[in-house]
Amino acid sequence: MSVKKKAHLLGFVQHGVMNHASTMWAHPRDKVGYHWSRPEYWRDLGRTMERGLFDAMFIADELAPYTTYKGNSDPVVKFAGQCPVHEPASVVPIVGAFTKNLGIGITLSTSFVPPYMMARQLSTLDHLTGGRVGWNIVTSYSKSEFQAMGKENLTPRDKRYEVVEEYMQLLYQLWDSWDDDAIVYDRENGIFADPSKVREVDFQGEFFQSKGRHFVAPSPQKRPVLWQAGSSDQGREFASKHAESVFGIFPTPKSMRAYADDIRTRADNHGRDPESVKLIYGLQTIIDRDKSRANDRYAEFVENVQIESALGILSGHTGFDFSTLGLDDNVVDADVQGIRGLFDAILEAKDGAPVTVREAAQIYGVSMGAPVAVGTPADVADQMEQYLDDGGCNGFMMLATDTPGCFNDMTELLVPELQRRGRFRTRYPGTTLRESLQEY
Repeated sequence: MSVKKKAHLLGFVQHGVMNHASTMWAHPRDKVGYHWSRPEYWRDLGRTMERGLFDAMFIADELAPYTTYKGNSDPVVKFAGQCPVHEPASVVPIVGAFTKNLGIGITLSTSFVPPYMMARQLSTLDHLTGGRVGWNIVTSYSKSEFQAMGKENLTPRDKRYEVVEEYMQLLYQLWDSWDDDAIVYDRENGIFADPSKVREVDFQGEFFQSKGRHFVAPSPQKRPVLWQAGSSDQGREFASKHAESVFGIFPTPKSMRAYADDIRTRADNHGRDPESVKLIYGLQTIIDRDKSRANDRYAEFVENVQIESALGILSGHTGFDFSTLGLDDNVVDADVQGIRGLFDAILEAKDGAPVTVREAAQIYGVSMGAPVAVGTPADVADQMEQYLDDGGCNGFMMLATDTPGCFNDMTELLVPELQRRGRFRTRYPGTTLRESLQEY
């Protein structure tokens, strides 16, 4: 009898009024008794995920309102289309203080932060959480972000990956520059560390130069867990070389499997154990003990989608202005400078059949193109098992609908069903995020 593959679960949220379901902030079930910007919300969200033995809370980010749709940010401001979004790293100490095992993954762009500062920030956060920080490595792709940072020229995709490759090499040198036994804590002689075991980094690259010692003592994980969501050819190559966990959105088991096989082949080509790279796919769930109630709730969520808000976000994510098409026009392939995988997820949403702009908005507004599992805990678990076995993934990035309610449903209804089937852990394996991700 073959051993069943167990799932990893991560809660996908954002430090803003909206997470990843368009106009959900206006739904009467959303954030009842909470304000998304207050510590109490993040405290209880973290506690709920930890009660459900989630690997981590994963916090997405943008750096400026999207302006791709209609050439301005009015639609996303009007409908709170991932606007406003507050800074994500500030949440880490709050969640970390009220949890013991839950990892916290944050999205930070390499485009505007010097590597030396990035290394320092992430090492500090790893210390504050006792080794539970992960970093979603992104390179900014939005014109509005570059303009907000005082830069007029958007870096082309090919160039972005050249730059971030060098960025990572410098980070590795900084994180690894302290030997494990460098700190001696000799109180009697007043010696804190052995300077011979704390190397000065002298990095002279094409894009970055840095000379100095890493300013933070080695954190519990030494390096944060590295996440990436590469979907273009360059992105896949980068992810397979650097990432410990790769996030993707794919609408079908066939597209999931193709991506998983490709990433693992590339990882093997880089001399890595392919199974050490965890494939985590986006999934939206609507769970209720009563299937008809789950279906009714899903219908409400679909009806709640505001088309212009969804198109503002979709245009911002992909870099393609969907206002140039009519709502009943079919979406056709295009060379996009934004997130290639999200554009592909829309093209593939109906398994190869044409998708209109209106349909794209509805699909994206509900789940960003990720599959949606609706029904009883058993129904949802059935669908997850198919993705684990046929889709080749290792787990799921659970997209939020109404919060914190949807994560209560996952913790109280779905997790026990997965445990009953031998598909999910019954305890945490250790205290660090890396231990949780590498458990199975």
